[in-house]
Amino acid sequence: MSNTVTAWHLIASGDATLFAIVRLSLSVSLAAVAAAVAIGLPLGAILALTRFPGRAAVIVVLNGFMGLPPVVVGLTVYLLLSRSGPLGEFGLLFTPTAMVIAQALLVLPIIAALTRQTVEDLWLEYRDELSAMGVGRASRVMTLLWDSRFSLVTALLAGFGRAAAEVGTVMIVGGNIDGFTRTMTTTIALETSKGNLALAMGLGIILIFLILLVNAAAWGVRLWALERTG
Repeated sequence: MSNTVTAWHLIASGDATLFAIVRLSLSVSLAAVAAAVAIGLPLGAILALTRFPGRAAVIVVLNGFMGLPPVVVGLTVYLLLSRSGPLGEFGLLFTPTAMVIAQALLVLPIIAALTRQTVEDLWLEYRDELSAMGVGRASRVMTLLWDSRFSLVTALLAGFGRAAAEVGTVMIVGGNIDGFTRTMTTTIALETSKGNLALAMGLGIILIFLILLVNAAAWGVRLWALERTG
């Protein structure tokens, strides 16, 4: 039986090992995106509506961090969570929590930067109206975030796609421990090196399907939003 046929058989039969890895990957990525959203949405909106010295430099840095090398993020989190690091006493290294933290830091600049751009564009459109109504800063943030919710969904899905496809970061801080911190991407890398191509291909097929599904959802949300506003 070829590796491709075996891979599809593992998927169709609901192989316990394969789907346990998929569940862990999804839970880690979704938790990371949720954490990044909780911080990134208000951060991006506040940055869009606030003027202060050095703002341009902050925006440049934030945009630059969208392309952070994953291994650098992984190394930073590793140093923070290691026994000699400032957060070492919590014992989080080589746990799913460490993976969530690392992925959240990787996704946060994407969410914050795209939110800033989206809210700033919307603020230019509604600035006179909101100012005339005497809307306060906090209310402006909430109003503009709500009004741009469809555009921001695309940013959130982009963040999820980045998190789900990541391997270097989670490998460093998670340790790729079988049955505990082994995700789809780290398993694909490991099993390929071991010659177990069927499992690697099965996970690869599921990962590609998830990424395509995320992009299709982003496209669908965009079209739906254009129809509503058009």
